[in-house]
Amino acid sequence: MVKSLNNKWKELLFAFSGFGPNFLMVLLGAFFTDAVNPVALGATAEYQAIASGVCFILPALFPILYAIAKAFDGIIDVPFAWVSDNLKTRWGRRRPPIAICLIPMIVSYGMLWWPIAGASGQVANTIWIMFWSLVFFSTYTMAMIAFYGSMSTTCCDDGQRTRVSGYKSFFDTISYCLVYALVPVILSSCKINIDKFALCAIPLMLTLVIPLFLIKEGEKYGYPENQGLKPEKLNLWKSFGITFKNKPFLSWVIVNACAFFGLQMFLTSMNALIVGGMGFNGLEMALINSCAFAPVPIMLYFFNKVRAKKGFRFTFQTCLIAFAIAILSFFFASTFMTGGNKIVQYIIACIGGVIGSWAIGAFFMASYLVPAQVSGAEEKLLGRNHSAMYFAVQAITTSVVGAISSGLIYENIKMLFISKEAGGVVWAENITKAATKFGVAESSVFNLGTLLVPIIVSVMCVIGFIIAFKMPKDYNPAVMAKELKKQNPDLDISAYENQGQTKEKGEIVFVQIALSILSGFIFGFIWLGYLLRDLKKMKVVKNAWLEWILNCFVPFYSIYFAIKTRKQLVIAHQAAGTKPYAPGVLSIIFGIIFPIMPINVVNLGILQKNANILLEANYDDKVSASIS
Repeated sequence: MVKSLNNKWKELLFAFSGFGPNFLMVLLGAFFTDAVNPVALGATAEYQAIASGVCFILPALFPILYAIAKAFDGIIDVPFAWVSDNLKTRWGRRRPPIAICLIPMIVSYGMLWWPIAGASGQVANTIWIMFWSLVFFSTYTMAMIAFYGSMSTTCCDDGQRTRVSGYKSFFDTISYCLVYALVPVILSSCKINIDKFALCAIPLMLTLVIPLFLIKEGEKYGYPENQGLKPEKLNLWKSFGITFKNKPFLSWVIVNACAFFGLQMFLTSMNALIVGGMGFNGLEMALINSCAFAPVPIMLYFFNKVRAKKGFRFTFQTCLIAFAIAILSFFFASTFMTGGNKIVQYIIACIGGVIGSWAIGAFFMASYLVPAQVSGAEEKLLGRNHSAMYFAVQAITTSVVGAISSGLIYENIKMLFISKEAGGVVWAENITKAATKFGVAESSVFNLGTLLVPIIVSVMCVIGFIIAFKMPKDYNPAVMAKELKKQNPDLDISAYENQGQTKEKGEIVFVQIALSILSGFIFGFIWLGYLLRDLKKMKVVKNAWLEWILNCFVPFYSIYFAIKTRKQLVIAHQAAGTKPYAPGVLSIIFGIIFPIMPINVVNLGILQKNANILLEANYDDKVSASIS
């Protein structure tokens, strides 16, 4: 067998290959529907819409058509997977689909963010978006299915598949961290709308060129998975049928569909939940998302440790419950429940984010690991490789439930509004019209969709937890071999009967800690730089570079920095005639609560709020004037 990933750096590079397309897909899922119809964002999300307060599509028809487009994305996975599994070219099976689909995928993504008919052409824009979404989803699916399908053969054993799946989930975490924590800050600080940012980020798609050099197949290498021998060819329906006869895989697909139903609805609505439902700005949004994404790589390390002792099923069930609890924090931290008390909102949201981090990385990792494990065992024992079909069947279920949850359900419930003062529920195109229908002030009107989403997501996680008891305890090679033995009684699985899960190597501890710093704290590094820049203008700090280095690389220094800087800010507030935000004791409390984080994002949030108050009072201009 030709070993494609014969070095550890190649494992990381292969896992990184899908970063660009996945990042842009996450960006699309997080911002797009609210960008073209910003009804649930509220007045504070000026840059998260293509044009603030402007609806570019038909709100009554768009959810149905967009849901159909996303469902279509799942349906085409199956025939595309079959094509990838059975393609014969001199360059192999997986590389040609990636190369062919790359350019149309890039072009169609750009067209999606360009409502060609403007604000007055809702019908034309709806048709335009639907056409390009079909092109994008088709080419994205074909390219990524080929990439995922190569995973079972580019990885030579269970241990390497586990590592690559872990690295892949790490890069997915980076994507979500950037999209949900850093992008809102970039939009507001650079005063750039989301459509312009999406167009600027399109070159990231080119990371998918990497597998063209790492996948070893074609005339030069033969069929690497069979040392040049022709693998068993399966027609479309036989491949599809074999996949559905694998009971451990089928039970996983059902549980994953429940988790993805809630996950997709949450990710699509996250901006509305935080900006609209909680009344947070971009920096505050980044604060709570940092709490959710920062610990993910470390949580993945412990996930694998627990999985090794308790099995995959038990560990994944704990993730479902953790995610259910974490998502409910968005309901209890909403302005509807808290009345806008920021401190209470911070505490609830940050604690919920840390709890949710236990599940986030596992959700990413499991969706790569399980299909690769199943197809890898089948290829070694039966000599047939249709690994792309396993990813396709998983994808079709997640696409359909995702289309229902984020398209049909969320896009409709976000048009509903509720009022404590007036009572009842109304459908309206925006909060102003809802207030008019209620006959009350806008301040007493709340978007019902942002209140219902956390409850719906939590219920689906609990359903998935219950169904998960139908899964096998684990998905290691021994379990997969026994399942194949049931379907093929004459199959010799003696080499697998005593083979459990590959244990993690000690070096993985260092890798996960390093990845945690990179993924979770990358936002904090940048945010701190912006904050210190403002503080230096106001003469609150003297040596911004030194303070940045000490905060980033000296553990617990951020507590001292927060207390010292707040004292200087209090003096500045007295000079400006403004009132400081939050008591200083919170810097100590949060410093103790979050000792794992070299950059304490909660303290950064408090300092940033105090700095913003002074900036709004033009304190930096007053300081400059006094100096001159």
